[in-house]
Amino acid sequence: MNKEELVAEISKSAKVSKKDAASVLAATIETIEKAVKKGDKVTLVGFGTFEARKRAARTGRNPQTGKEIKIAAMVKNSKN
Repeated sequence: MNKEELVAEISKSAKVSKKDAASVLAATIETIEKAVKKGDKVTLVGFGTFEARKRAARTGRNPQTGKEIKIAAMVKNSKN
C-alpha cells in the first residue's frame, strides 16, 4: 500500500475528505519524526516503535562499479 492508498483508506474509514486525511497523516508522521530527532522513543501499541539508532562506520560497495566505499557512522531513524 502506498501513501495515496493509505490516505484513501483513512478517508473512507474516518468518513473525512481525502484532503483532511492527508493532512492528519502528514501531521502524524511529522510529529513522530520530530520526537525521534529529539531523541525520544515513540511507541504505538499494536503498531510499532520508532527510535533513532546509531550505525557504525562500515565499508560498502558501489553497485554500478563494484568499487569499495567507506560509509560514515550515522544516527538512523528506525521503526521496530
